[in-house]
Amino acid sequence: MISYLESLGLNGVQGYAVSVECFISSGLPAFDIVGLPDAAVKEARERVRAAIKNSGFKFPVSRITLNLAPANTKKSGTLYDLPILLGILAAGDVCKLPKEKTAFLGELSLEGKLRPVQGVLPMAIAARKLGFTTIYVPAENAREATLADGLTVIPVQCVTQLISHLRGAEKIEPEPPWIPEDIEEHYPDFADVKGQEHVKRALEIAAAGGHNVLLVGPPGSGKSMLAKRMPSILPDMTKEEALEVTQLHSIMGMLPSHAPLVRQRPFRSPHHTISPAGLTGGGSTPRPGEISIAHKGVLFLDELPEFRKEVLEVMRQPLEDGMVTISRASGASSFPSHFQLICAMNPCRCGWYGDPSRRCICSQASVHAYLSKISGPLMDRIDIIVEVPALNFEKLQNRSQPEPSCEIKKRVDAARRVQQERFKGTKCLCNAYMQTRELRECCELDEACSLLMKQAFEALGLTARSYDRIRKVARTIADMDSSEKIQPQHIAEAIQYRSYKLINDA
Repeated sequence: MISYLESLGLNGVQGYAVSVECFISSGLPAFDIVGLPDAAVKEARERVRAAIKNSGFKFPVSRITLNLAPANTKKSGTLYDLPILLGILAAGDVCKLPKEKTAFLGELSLEGKLRPVQGVLPMAIAARKLGFTTIYVPAENAREATLADGLTVIPVQCVTQLISHLRGAEKIEPEPPWIPEDIEEHYPDFADVKGQEHVKRALEIAAAGGHNVLLVGPPGSGKSMLAKRMPSILPDMTKEEALEVTQLHSIMGMLPSHAPLVRQRPFRSPHHTISPAGLTGGGSTPRPGEISIAHKGVLFLDELPEFRKEVLEVMRQPLEDGMVTISRASGASSFPSHFQLICAMNPCRCGWYGDPSRRCICSQASVHAYLSKISGPLMDRIDIIVEVPALNFEKLQNRSQPEPSCEIKKRVDAARRVQQERFKGTKCLCNAYMQTRELRECCELDEACSLLMKQAFEALGLTARSYDRIRKVARTIADMDSSEKIQPQHIAEAIQYRSYKLINDA
């Protein structure tokens, strides 16, 4: 007997159809799975055997051959447990499979219960695009699968329940579409930060235009505190952005079952001991790294020079392209990585170089060696460099209430609305993502601005990339001032954020 049913697979964040073919023939008892299965798929034989027996069905004492097609694509994970089990039962006439185009996926316990699997949302979205009408998933993944509009999602708790449903004895009600509740989001607030008004201004500009930032200052000046409050002033995610982020979190198994949609912009802060693969993604079966998990959010690298050089250098291409491609002998997988980079560092190894207290014990050569750990090409991809000085006692004792994040966010949202209107109908989302065409159309400089840029270009030794980034920051400042054209004061402020002396000297 032979049976056919459909399942799904993942390549990066793109799902694809997998056909499960089961052939039961006479001969010595055997159970073979072919079609480039990995270790987890091969181990499905024992889980399926135990689940069938413990669910009250008879496991065939025959030669069983299971093929996962396309056979030249590697299959990984535990999601094929359920289709393998159904293939065996359908080939043995224990149940009938649905006539409509249906996909099955889920991991089995030894007693026949279904456990949740990773990556259900991107596979459900792929199923909809491939013309599937129904998808059977573990009950804990059902809410997540309903986010792919247009599919009937059947939540399955155990094998016996599913077989009763397929026989028509006891129907399983489809999962209703998940509707998010209105929950007030709580972020760390800029109202907690005393002083550092010029740093808050720089972060506001960064949030308004999606620019990358480097904070430089001594220990205890508030660099990490400021960076962690960045998500509180970023614009709210659109539904499309939330689905993109949720797909990546689904692949990593980071979604709680009660809240299957990521509604807050991610904030990732990896430790400086992270590996290049941990940052960009990797593995024999490629998985997203920190830069992809931070997609549409913030990637915060604290103590930047402490990261290994090869770790920092792998970010250069994703920062430009917004995409990271991981190539292996078996193929290539791509993950989106449109993140906002926020970095923090001390000006030297002891942390006090340039401080008025004169506590620094580092030599000039030591300071240069410390700062030179950050390569020129990486610095070229950072739009805003701002100094964060240590606070004096008077500012710490000041009882005036700093401006809260909600007020700053209103100005950021207003600037983003200007950009959305400007870039309507294009792939550009904000000023930081402008390409040559948008720069030519939106960042034209008059004679006064051009003269100012020429002086800065020669004095600071700017590159073509840093020249473009200054124009992008100036465009954002002009948007915040509701100015149609870039003015000299906008260019001057943007240049100021590229002229931190210690970095330039290094």
